[in-house]
Amino acid sequence: MDRKTYAAVGLIGFAIKFSLDRLLTRHFLPNDTAFFFNYWAPLGIDVHISRLSGYQAEYLAAMLFVAMPFIWLGLAMTTRRLRDADWPVWLSAVFFVPVVNLVFLVALCFLAPVRHVVALEAAPWPGSRALDGIIPRTSAGSALMAILLASVIGLAFLLLGTVVLQTYGWGLFVALPFCLGLFSVLFYSYHQPREFGESMGVALLPIAILGIALLLVAMEGLICILMAAPFALALAAFGGMLGYAIQAGYWLHKGTPATLMIVLLFTPALQGVESWVKPQAETFEVRTAIEVNAPPEKVWNQVVAFAEIPPPTELLFRAGIAYPIRAEISGHGVGAVRHCIFSTGPFAEPIEVWDEPRLLRFGVTANPAPLSELSPYGNIQPAHLHGYFVSKQGQFQLTALPGARTRLEGATWYQHTMWPAAYWHLWSDYIIHRIHSRVLEHIKAEVEK
Repeated sequence: MDRKTYAAVGLIGFAIKFSLDRLLTRHFLPNDTAFFFNYWAPLGIDVHISRLSGYQAEYLAAMLFVAMPFIWLGLAMTTRRLRDADWPVWLSAVFFVPVVNLVFLVALCFLAPVRHVVALEAAPWPGSRALDGIIPRTSAGSALMAILLASVIGLAFLLLGTVVLQTYGWGLFVALPFCLGLFSVLFYSYHQPREFGESMGVALLPIAILGIALLLVAMEGLICILMAAPFALALAAFGGMLGYAIQAGYWLHKGTPATLMIVLLFTPALQGVESWVKPQAETFEVRTAIEVNAPPEKVWNQVVAFAEIPPPTELLFRAGIAYPIRAEISGHGVGAVRHCIFSTGPFAEPIEVWDEPRLLRFGVTANPAPLSELSPYGNIQPAHLHGYFVSKQGQFQLTALPGARTRLEGATWYQHTMWPAAYWHLWSDYIIHRIHSRVLEHIKAEVEK
């Protein structure tokens, strides 16, 4: 694609798209008289994507739908222009970087073409000949270098997500392990095709190394790493399978190269989007019940405040998960404040419903850390221990049963801002059930004693 054609198509395409966008804006925002000046932010810079009204969401969806063919056209033309100028094709990823892309596209209009005989490039990425001297040609050497490169990339993206953006979501727990598996296999197969079993081993090792590194640099504790490990290893395996398919296709057909830089930018881009969007946390509910051989009137006092529970014997709590120790209350009735003392600190629980001896419901205004990290460095404080897992409300419900017995049910409503929620709430539900059981069993023992 020569520069004159590239510039002409770009200008004509922009003119057509600008006209279509203006028509859409007049339809959805008829009172907007300054569209030209508001083109980059037609809804204003203060509008947040998680708080859009119905018509605003429809407007942005329509704008996105109209933009899709122009995105395809711009990306295809930019790739052809890069080839004509003999620049690395992976630079087409800059097309998606705001502000920088404008300077980049203008520069492409002035780059002179370069005519040369195209040699076979190192595989499986175009424009990546710089890696020729970095990645060894031997199987063992390329495997070690692939694991090292993927681990360094993974640590950098992990620091970006947890320390800079402080997002524990899809970018960190899904995109990162998947891409690490993909990166490592593509690096490993740079010079020649590799076997499936070898590729999968190379794909999984960076995840293990990353977990050990997090433990050694005191960024995470053993419990959190073990909880994340099954999900991360599975995704790394899927990424490794895709990497194997890409390298196998390249070496078989010599015509299906993958663009590494696009994949490389995927993880930080997703982390950035999550940090910007801040998805609304879902509220989960956990209920646990037990039968007590005593009437509700006798059980009630233990529900309101119970004496110290003996130290736990369960491995879960001994490993560092926060566990309840005792409960105290200041006052009586609605407005009283209950404090449930955990191993990591107290919950502050103002009473909202005092229906003696049937229902005790309370809010939660202060949450301690959900666990003490198991680490060789003692007390470490990762960001996810503060504000990412919070109880919102709790209650004890007492139901009279025949034979002067009581069905005692504990319930907790909680939120966590760690995604994918479907995976993490399996862990949190189990932990809360164990906490409920510890309290309910203690109440039962005290009452029946």
